[in-house]
Amino acid sequence: MTYSKTLNDLRKRYPDGAPAGIDLTDLAQLKIQNTFETHLDIAKSMATEMRKDMAAYDKDTSKFTQSLGCWSGFHAMQMMRAIKRQKGSLDGAYVYLSGWMVAALRSEFGPLPDQSMHEKTSVASLISELYTFLRQADARELGGLFRELDKADDLNKPEIQSKIDNFQTHIVPIIADIDAGFGNEEATYLMAKQMIEAGACCIQIENQVSDEKQCGHQDGKVTVPC
Repeated sequence: MTYSKTLNDLRKRYPDGAPAGIDLTDLAQLKIQNTFETHLDIAKSMATEMRKDMAAYDKDTSKFTQSLGCWSGFHAMQMMRAIKRQKGSLDGAYVYLSGWMVAALRSEFGPLPDQSMHEKTSVASLISELYTFLRQADARELGGLFRELDKADDLNKPEIQSKIDNFQTHIVPIIADIDAGFGNEEATYLMAKQMIEAGACCIQIENQVSDEKQCGHQDGKVTVPC
């Protein structure tokens, strides 16, 4: 939704002005800066985006996506800002969270990569953190554009308005590793549900028995019967 349409909708909704004397232009700005109300909204939107990318790849294999490994919200924000500056677009850019990486870098048990030796909720918490930072990247960049719009004369306002209306979000699809599910069927379901609620649009699961989970490069793997 564009800034001008959002502002017009608010003026129709509040013909006598917003409650508590809030400036409608400020309210419209806040709405534009916060496109997604919840992280579940993000998951739904990014799942749609991912399906489009998969369909595009099926037609043309040169239309591949790139998933960058990330272990903190700050790194995700910096990576996406850098890609956007260099390429002018975040089309095809994804974030990937591996269980190996989380167990190695964010586990209270210490660096035990790919052994499922990290807290069950670690990946879901990281997904939520990533999207909090990426939404903040949106708010900061749009905030700068709105400041430019406020200072611009009538001649330059349309150009800045166009940048706001065509702004590309830093929110990108997240592919998250759920290892072997961290338990039985119900545990796996509940963990997957939590990860989706945090914003993940794609979950990677291994067909190993959860209690016997090993790194894919190690001996001793016990797979789930077909």
